[in-house]
Amino acid sequence: MKIKKDFILRKVADSYVVVPVGKLTLDFNGIINLNETGAFLFEILQQGADENALIEQLVAEYDVSPEKAAADIDIFLQKVRDADVLE
Repeated sequence: MKIKKDFILRKVADSYVVVPVGKLTLDFNGIINLNETGAFLFEILQQGADENALIEQLVAEYDVSPEKAAADIDIFLQKVRDADVLE
């Protein structure tokens, strides 16, 4: 999985936002707000990663069990799929 190239992540004050650039600004109205963990996962997905890689990196970065990481990643992935952010 990989984030479409025309979405960028920016930190604004204490929040993280994903905004479209280029031609996507015509089709995508708005921004996506992420917390720190969501931004962490988004950055990994920008490089291209499968679900197992996301779980491994989330477990390594945060004090969370693989089961909890997998459940949270499922929710996150559904949200980015719904927003049509993945290639």
